[in-house]
Amino acid sequence: MSLFGSSGVRGVVNRDFTPELAAMIGMAVGSKARSAAVGMDSRTAGPMIEAAVSSGLMAAGCDVFHAGLVTTPTLAEASRALGCGVMVTASHNPPEYEGIKLWNPDGSGFGVEQTKAIEKLVETRKFKLQSWDKVGTRHVLQDAVECHMMRILAGVGKSNLKVVVDCANGPASNITPLVLQKMGCKVITMNSNPDGHFPGRPPEPTEENLQDLKNAVVSMKADLGIAHDGDADRMVAFDEKGQFVGGDRLLALFAKRYGKKKIVVTVDASMIIDDFVDAEVIRTRVGDVFVSEEVKKSKADFGGEPSGTWIFPDQTYCPDGVLAAARLVELVGKQKLSELRKAIPCYPILRNHVEFDPKNREKILQGIERELKGIKCESMLTLDGHRLQFKDGWALVRPSGTEPRIRFLAEARSDALASDIMAIISKAVKGCVK
Repeated sequence: MSLFGSSGVRGVVNRDFTPELAAMIGMAVGSKARSAAVGMDSRTAGPMIEAAVSSGLMAAGCDVFHAGLVTTPTLAEASRALGCGVMVTASHNPPEYEGIKLWNPDGSGFGVEQTKAIEKLVETRKFKLQSWDKVGTRHVLQDAVECHMMRILAGVGKSNLKVVVDCANGPASNITPLVLQKMGCKVITMNSNPDGHFPGRPPEPTEENLQDLKNAVVSMKADLGIAHDGDADRMVAFDEKGQFVGGDRLLALFAKRYGKKKIVVTVDASMIIDDFVDAEVIRTRVGDVFVSEEVKKSKADFGGEPSGTWIFPDQTYCPDGVLAAARLVELVGKQKLSELRKAIPCYPILRNHVEFDPKNREKILQGIERELKGIKCESMLTLDGHRLQFKDGWALVRPSGTEPRIRFLAEARSDALASDIMAIISKAVKGCVK
């Protein structure tokens, strides 16, 4: 059984992800942990799934501490003094999705071995259910947001910037604007009413989905625009000129500032990182869980993904979009983001994806592997998918860890070479997905 993707368990509500599954995950986690913090984002199925997973936890004798509507990093912070954290969220996925992320007390997500143990318990249903007088008890955490806010503010300085914050109709609305205000900023909010239908924009903070934020930053003459995803473990930005700063550029900026000796990035990170950052660059599988694991293992100073997740191990091993927003504001208070952006090299990068029928997953992946092995390249890394290294360029082909799709990209030092590489990769992938 394989429940966990690259960032927890996710699926369409009442089709792939049901209250029954949530309850079994709760019973599995509760069979191993004596206490758990439980929180949820603003998705419509949140209360339903939270009740189910909490019931499962308590059935196994685990005490449950409810944090309510909170961001994922807030929930991770609330887990510090408990056995684990259970966050009900589907992060950046579309509104019809729901999911669960599991957290250790140090902020790191459950690792591979931990998730395998949970999957085995769910599959065998050998839960350690307790008698009536030993079931877990329910408590309410009143200060989860305040504690998270205090930890962030203790590690950043003051700033008097004018900032527009897009909260993605999620729980970021109850913390990011307040953190920035306490830093001294003038804050204007967008999509700050929690709503699981995500009426303002889709929950994934891509440049395409953030045009309203871009226009607001420019029209209001703000210094900075900040956007989160549905649970605020991600953060991207716009500079004062309305230029998008996310993905590899923001990764490079944070890595340059916080990477003293070692940094951890994913296999899909740009070669910009290698050219711009002085620290040793370690690459790992795509997914914040794997970045966090490698940051801990290698004792790195910083970890991140082009998707917009940033890990600052001096505070937590959880990707924290709220902390990232505060630290970016601190940097921009000293130098305009447009100036910081211009100092970072930029290479053409092309991205694409194709959907596939999950029933044919193995057959499709085997076909793609055969096709890619036939492509002439300098080297191939198979740590996560297939990363093909060419002279002055590279490509990556990998299946998504959360959705039935194959993602592929090409980057090079020239537009022509990037297009050539993408054409080769695209032909190989699309020929196997029909």
